[in-house]
Amino acid sequence: RFQIQRGKTDPTGYKSLGDCFRTIFQREGLFGFYKGILPPILAETPKRAVKFFTFEQYKKLLGYASLPPGLAFAIAGLGSGLTEAVVVNPFEVVKVTLQTNRNAFTEQPSSFVQARQIIQTDGLGFQGLNKGLTATLGRHGVFNMVYFGFYFNVKNILPVNKDPNLEFLRKFGIGLVSGTIASIINIPFDVAKSRIQGPQPVPGEIKYRTCFKTMATVYKEEGFLALYKGLVPKIMRLGPG
Repeated sequence: RFQIQRGKTDPTGYKSLGDCFRTIFQREGLFGFYKGILPPILAETPKRAVKFFTFEQYKKLLGYASLPPGLAFAIAGLGSGLTEAVVVNPFEVVKVTLQTNRNAFTEQPSSFVQARQIIQTDGLGFQGLNKGLTATLGRHGVFNMVYFGFYFNVKNILPVNKDPNLEFLRKFGIGLVSGTIASIINIPFDVAKSRIQGPQPVPGEIKYRTCFKTMATVYKEEGFLALYKGLVPKIMRLGPG
């Protein structure tokens, strides 16, 4: 939600992250925080399967290129992220559309009805169910490239601990740092994706159309920090995950 708002001039904008939580609760109730939850649930299993399966396949293919391990992990992560994005993007379009609906949870359409409405109105292409695909490719590609590249390189450097509890903390700590760094680097793509897939400022006019043009528009109109909107909840979600 915080990423989608369009600067200080947005009449429906949130003043801060705390104001965002407070406003959603007051206007939409507790279930307002769970809008669009079904698409991520439906996408989670195929997304994880594609992510890790393709990572291993790309890693095997890169083994024939005699690349340094660190570079091979990063490139394999990039490939897995790009592949994952193609699977995830339609679910993201439905999720963002549901989350930007300011009606109460019980008043909004179901995920399947919303998906059908998007297809009937705009089709399956880049204006419909695959809107914002380039930004999603950037978001997942960059995240996985940084995450896998950093995680496996650092994990191989730090010695394995014989104590299972300490070994768990070692892996969790590396994963937390990896997810945090990857989130910081890829969030401009996330903001661009949310703007493209969310409601446009003027009904009937498309302001946020392409990934890099959207980033440039956000930077020009709202400043550099606007490209990092939603970073704290993103790290809270993806860092531990």
